[in-house]
Amino acid sequence: MTRRERRFQRQFDALERMIPGAEGVFGRLRSNRWRLLRLPLALLLIVSGVFSFLPVLGIWMLPLGLLLLAVDLPFLRGPISSFVIRGRVAARRLARRWREWRKRP
Repeated sequence: MTRRERRFQRQFDALERMIPGAEGVFGRLRSNRWRLLRLPLALLLIVSGVFSFLPVLGIWMLPLGLLLLAVDLPFLRGPISSFVIRGRVAARRLARRWREWRKRP
């Protein structure tokens, strides 16, 4: 396993820890048994993310679809890992600001 693949797997694991109830789902989707389902699901999420202006669909579908697509396409693992890292850092920063704002009298 290359350094890029290990980094990608670590980001997947970190997302599993961040999102409650996602441990089993992400683990199953990463296994090779689900490859035939993973690719159409990833493409469906990406296309649905483009139509985020509709009430049911959201922009959250686009990064999730890209994350699933990166499991099968190795050249996407580096950029997607960087994207996940930046997103996690931004989420931590936002949560810290929110906590500080709530503490103010």
